[in-house]
Amino acid sequence: MRSTLGWRLGWALAALVPAAFLVVFFAWPAAALVLRGFHDGTSWTLEGFTTVFGSRRTWGAIGFTLGSAAVSTAACLLLGLPGAYLLYRCSFPGRDPLRAVITIPFVLPTVVVGVAFGSLLRPDGIFGGLDLAGTPTAILAAMVFFNYSVVVRTVGTMWSRLDPRLAQAAGTLGASPLRTLRTVTLPALSPAIVSGASLVFLFSASSYGIVMVLGQTRHRTIETEIWFLTTQLLDLPSAAALSITQLVIVSAALWLSGRAQARMTRALKLQAAADEEQGLSLARDGAALAVTLAVAVVLLGLPLADLAWRSLHRGGDFTTVNYLQLAAEGGAGVSVWEALRTSLVTALAATAIAVTLGLFVALVASRRPRRRVARSGLAALESLFLLPLGVSAVTVGFGYLITLNRPPLDLRSSIALIPIAQAVVALPLVVRTLLPTLRAIDPRQLEAAATLGSTPWQVVRRIELPHLGRALGLAVGFAFATSLGEFGATSFLARPDNPTLPVLIFRLFGRPGAENYGVALAASVVLAGLAGVTMAAAERLRPKEVAAW
Repeated sequence: MRSTLGWRLGWALAALVPAAFLVVFFAWPAAALVLRGFHDGTSWTLEGFTTVFGSRRTWGAIGFTLGSAAVSTAACLLLGLPGAYLLYRCSFPGRDPLRAVITIPFVLPTVVVGVAFGSLLRPDGIFGGLDLAGTPTAILAAMVFFNYSVVVRTVGTMWSRLDPRLAQAAGTLGASPLRTLRTVTLPALSPAIVSGASLVFLFSASSYGIVMVLGQTRHRTIETEIWFLTTQLLDLPSAAALSITQLVIVSAALWLSGRAQARMTRALKLQAAADEEQGLSLARDGAALAVTLAVAVVLLGLPLADLAWRSLHRGGDFTTVNYLQLAAEGGAGVSVWEALRTSLVTALAATAIAVTLGLFVALVASRRPRRRVARSGLAALESLFLLPLGVSAVTVGFGYLITLNRPPLDLRSSIALIPIAQAVVALPLVVRTLLPTLRAIDPRQLEAAATLGSTPWQVVRRIELPHLGRALGLAVGFAFATSLGEFGATSFLARPDNPTLPVLIFRLFGRPGAENYGVALAASVVLAGLAGVTMAAAERLRPKEVAAW
């Protein structure tokens, strides 16, 4: 009895530690900002709702948010399904490097992506003649750039596990390849498709940085409206109403994604990839190859290649002066290398926090209680830790400023607040990486170990932790790359004399002069290169059962 009680207390403590962190550094700041908007200092009021939802501007922002997210999701599915098939079902030279390349955009800072697409659409850019700067097309292209790999990875990993005999049997019975795809393959992939689509919708609906950089104030989303109402009009009641609207959208997307991912991981059950990886056939796979290469070269590669090319030019001349001046302080008052050092230190601290807490969350959320109430509680706990994926950085950043500014947590002027904020952003990705590995363990393996006399702790130590260790490298890579490029919350918290690299890049782009622009381009290439190397290394450590983000 005592050991059972101690075991339960241990799990309760494992759940309370990350829950306390999330409450103090996410729920409390966000709730404080929202609640302040509903309280005028003396009484509670719903004036914010009536004002904001009676405005045509608000409904325009909501419509653009949902519409752009829906179109982006459809485009990612249309382009991503051929990529999932080609990169996870076929075997050909260069496949693994190509997988790593398409992952890089997901962890790039929005300011870098905005500049990269902006350079393509400048009057002197490659697509300058199309007059797409500041249009919904530019915003949608950037959204697909970010989220294409979500569909490819999520659907592709499950596709690699499908028994090929199902499609072969359908072909033997006379079904055409198209009919086999429609009636056999796609239904089998439906959990992965729904999971990937809901995540793309979530990320697209919360693309604050993309719309701020590329929208040029012509197009507004819920997040940019929250920023406008909070910083420009100081209208907290209206901003609070929009924050709640965003939370509803985020919660619905996370619930749908969570259910789909649970179905998908139950189907995988740690089974190995298909025994036979088919070789590439131009006759059979030519269309998938053409679509994937076009996306990789034009949509993913061209913006980054153009960014690198422009970083080697100044005043129309080919030169390395932009890189040579990375050590100079310049107009921003701090050098790029100093900002990079700050970014590396804070990213390492944020990674340590996020991975440690993510381990606790994954172990707790992967329990398999018999009671339905307990299972529902664990599902709610998982959803709670995924909420930071879609909550506005404006909400969190301003929440920090109004809550963590007095004892006992007076952190507003402390550099420690930046890695904490970055850890909040990275924690959902860590959980998304570790949890599928634990859920895919065959329950019979755990039951057999318990039957043979293993204690619950021995089952965790000998079976679950070794499986979890296989996904640890990928979790560390995601956490580090995400923290390194985080811009939203950090932009509100970084001190002027000690910015992170993404914040410094944004400042440089906002300053006039070819020198600042060129150094910012070079710094963007450095930041993108670090993110790419990190994700390439992490991808090699990815366990095959990790099918979602």
